[in-house]
Amino acid sequence: MLTLVLPNLMERLHLPRPVGYILAGVLLGPNVLAILNPDGKVVSFFSELGKLLLMFFAGFEVNIAQFQRARNKAMTFGVLTFACPFIFAIGLAAAMGYSGNACAVIGSILASHTLLGLPIVKDRGLMNLEATVVTVGATLLTDMLSIFVLAICVPIHVRGFEPVGVLKTITWLAIYVPGIVIGLSWLVERLLRVFGTSRVSSALIMLLVMAASAQAAEWIGMEGIIGAFLAGVSLKRAFGEFRSDDALEIMSHALFIPVFFITAGFLVDFKIFFGTLSHQPLLVLGVLAALFGGKWLAAEAAGRLFGYGRQDRDLMFSLTVPQVAATLAVALVAYSTMNAAKERLIDQAMLNATVVLVIVSSLVGLILTQRAARPVKQEPARAATEGAVLADAPPKAE
Repeated sequence: MLTLVLPNLMERLHLPRPVGYILAGVLLGPNVLAILNPDGKVVSFFSELGKLLLMFFAGFEVNIAQFQRARNKAMTFGVLTFACPFIFAIGLAAAMGYSGNACAVIGSILASHTLLGLPIVKDRGLMNLEATVVTVGATLLTDMLSIFVLAICVPIHVRGFEPVGVLKTITWLAIYVPGIVIGLSWLVERLLRVFGTSRVSSALIMLLVMAASAQAAEWIGMEGIIGAFLAGVSLKRAFGEFRSDDALEIMSHALFIPVFFITAGFLVDFKIFFGTLSHQPLLVLGVLAALFGGKWLAAEAAGRLFGYGRQDRDLMFSLTVPQVAATLAVALVAYSTMNAAKERLIDQAMLNATVVLVIVSSLVGLILTQRAARPVKQEPARAATEGAVLADAPPKAE
């Protein structure tokens, strides 16, 4: 009942629906009512599938022709929105006394982002906006770089620096990314010719490709969300403008993706939350400042470089604020990694600060996206990109 009432209540309060799902997770999770079991097989499966589907549809919604025109901008913004919080976080961690290896991991924790606000952008009809396309494309790079840093730092912490291991990771990336984006598009086109484009066939192909891409990413030491996003992009190349199965998307946004938001609410442990705030206030405030300052600086710098207006820059900033999927993946792996001396790569204090970061950034990011998307929608002429104007944009008055 809460999962129905709270999202609708959030809409009445002019807040994003995902905020309601997160609050429902807080109330239903182990730290309040304990109605839902975070370790339950069904909840875990739905949550993992929802996380993959969220990234998959993010890739599938990309306008390929527009992305091709904006790919250089996406790469530029991806580097900036990774590097700015990464550098700020390294400085913070070094000041707090962490080792160089731990500093790099902490930087990677803050550098990635999760597109929690994408459903809001889609509801506003802004998926074809160049600022959105650039931000979605930048997400791929930030998440890959974040996992890449972790993949380098973990073996260094456990066994020491190994140049061969670093070279192996780089080689796999160079093979994997074009292999998925180009190779899967070729494969899916042939599968569609063989099995047809019926709703059942296309839905099964989508799920199969997404699962295979995510699994392949994990085999080479990357996070599954990278594979899911690339699978969405490759399928978009194969399907073109053909919408394969609206029923699958409806089910995803009605069940699987909300469960992912709900499980994010499970992370809220009030003892940890308030304990970390009271005992490590400088760490928590520093982490939040590094994130918000770094993401804002990147969006401002890239937006001004590309000639974007205030609304577009605000939208880029708000979409890159939430820290959930890759952030939690990096933090949890780093915390569980111990060397021969039983020393963790990051300590409990940083893990707790990360939990606070996830909660605050998710809620604030969604609220900011809701506000940023509204004025852009009211000025549809801003959706014009490189001479292409949206079909539904009314002409400006002279």
